[in-house]
Amino acid sequence: MQRLFSTFAEGWPGAGLLLQRGLTSTILLYFGASHLLETTRSAPSLPYLIAAIAGVFLLLGLWTPVAGITIATVEVWISLAGWGNSLIAIVLAGLGGTVAMIGPGLWSIDARLYGKKHLQDPRH
Repeated sequence: MQRLFSTFAEGWPGAGLLLQRGLTSTILLYFGASHLLETTRSAPSLPYLIAAIAGVFLLLGLWTPVAGITIATVEVWISLAGWGNSLIAIVLAGLGGTVAMIGPGLWSIDARLYGKKHLQDPRH
């Protein structure tokens, strides 16, 4: 997994990635839940459920490239199909794609599992 990212950003860039992941996930979960609770269904629920599940993975920073690509793909699908607001779907597709390209940041499960390990000298 580490080969997918040049670095796991820390400091302000890492905080920015955490904020981007959190906001994107919140929006995806909101639309997923509101679509399921909507009484008049004008669009199928599957793409919204897939996006919401990928949003949970994105929020945790787990399998971030897969989650980001899934979000981008599903949101383009939603936009092209004409379900809901196409502008929001395109923005979410862009956010998912950028997180997939940049990486999860230091504050993520991916960083804990796949980040650079610090080797200690066994003599100390």
